[in-house]
Amino acid sequence: MVVLFENILLALEGLRSNKMRALLTMLGIIIGISSVIGIVTVGDSLSASVSSNMQSLGATNIMVMVTDKQQESVSDGMVTMTYSASPQESDLITDEMLKRFKEMYGDEILAISVSSGGGQGKAQDGRRYANVSETGVNPDYRLANNITISRGRFLRDEDVLSKRNVAVVSDKFVKNMFPSGTEPLGKEVKLAIRNTFHTFTIIGVYKYEQQAFAAQFNPVSDKDLRTDLYIPITTVKALTSASPNYRSITVTAETGVDTIKFAENTRDFFNKYYYANNPRFEVDTMSMETIMSTVTTMLGTISIAVAVIAGISLVVGGIGVMNIMLVSVTERTREIGIRMAVGGRKRDILFQFLAESVILSLMGGLLGIGMAFLACRLLSMMAGIPTAINPLIVTISVLFAAAVGVIFGYYPALKAARLYPIDALRYE
Repeated sequence: MVVLFENILLALEGLRSNKMRALLTMLGIIIGISSVIGIVTVGDSLSASVSSNMQSLGATNIMVMVTDKQQESVSDGMVTMTYSASPQESDLITDEMLKRFKEMYGDEILAISVSSGGGQGKAQDGRRYANVSETGVNPDYRLANNITISRGRFLRDEDVLSKRNVAVVSDKFVKNMFPSGTEPLGKEVKLAIRNTFHTFTIIGVYKYEQQAFAAQFNPVSDKDLRTDLYIPITTVKALTSASPNYRSITVTAETGVDTIKFAENTRDFFNKYYYANNPRFEVDTMSMETIMSTVTTMLGTISIAVAVIAGISLVVGGIGVMNIMLVSVTERTREIGIRMAVGGRKRDILFQFLAESVILSLMGGLLGIGMAFLACRLLSMMAGIPTAINPLIVTISVLFAAAVGVIFGYYPALKAARLYPIDALRYE
C-alpha cells in the first residue's frame, strides 16, 4: 500500500512538472468522454420528451384509416413517386359501422373519437382578436385527446344530434378576446372563415397545452397563437357540406387492454366490410404504443451510433496518452536508472508509469464529465428540454477512462521497467 501511494505521488509530481503537456494529452480524453455523455444524455432526453408528448396524446389510442390498397407509382428515371386515390363517400367509414364495432368490442373501448376541420379563421371584437381553427368533434374527442376543461363543459351527444351552434374555446382565446375578469360562458363569438361569418355560443373553456417541440421550433406569441375552437362535428359538416362519413377515426382502448392486439382486431373488423364490397380501399390501423416504441428505438439507435463515432476520439486520446508516456520514459531514462541502482524493482518502475498513465486518463475523464454536465445544463436552459445525466453512463465513463490509461500506458511502462540500469545511467 505504501509503495502504491508513493507511485501515485511520483505520478502526480511528474504531471505537475509538465502541466501544459499533460493538459494537451488529456484533450482527446476530455473531448471523447464529454461527447459520449452529452450525446447519450441528449438522446435519452429526446426519447423521454417524445414519449411524454405521445403519452399526452393518448398512449392507448389507435388510429383507424381508410387507405388505398392499389397505390400507383410513377417514375421519371430518377425519382419514384407514389400516388393514392382519394376515397369517395361510399368508401368511408360510416356511423353504422361504428355502431356495430362498439356493440362487439364495447368492453374494450373507452372512446371513439371523430373530427372534421372547418377551416382557419379569426374571431374579432373591436381591437381584440384571436386566431382559431374551427374543428368539429364528438364528445369522445375529449377523452381521446386528454383535453382538460377548466370552465363550463365539453360537447355532449345532444349538441351533436341537434347540430347546435355551441363552442368550446381555449383559455388563450378567452385571454385575447375578453377583458380580465369577464365571464366567457354564454357569450357569443363570431368567426370569419373563408369570407363567411359563423356565430357560436361559448359553453366551455379548455386548458391549452402546446407541445414542447412546437413551442421550440415554431415560437408564436400568445396574442397570435392559433388554437382549436371545438364545435359539434355535425355542425361543421352542415356548414361545409362535407360527407357524413369518416376517412379516419381514433379509438381509445380501456386501461389494461393490449392495444397492439386490439389494433389488429379493429383492422380485421372493418376490413370485413371492405374485403367483401370494396376492391380498391381497405382499413389500416396503428396504435400509439407501436409508434412510441418505433420512435424510441430509432432515437436510441441513432444515439448509440453517434456515441460510438464520438468514442473514436477516446481511441485517439489513448494514442496521445501512449505517445506522451513514451516521451516521458525517454526523458526520464537516467531517473529510472538511478531508481534501479538504489534497489528499485521492475514492478515498481512499471507501476509508477502505469499509475501516471491512469491518473492522466482519469483526470481527463473527470474534466470531460464536468464539460458534459455544463453542456447539458446550457442545452436545457436554451432549448427548454430537460436533461438528466444517467449516473450509470458517468460510472462507465470513469471506468473506461481508467481502462484507456491502463491499455495505452502499459507498453510505455513495460518499456521503462525493462531498461538495464547501466544503460539507463549512461543515457544522456
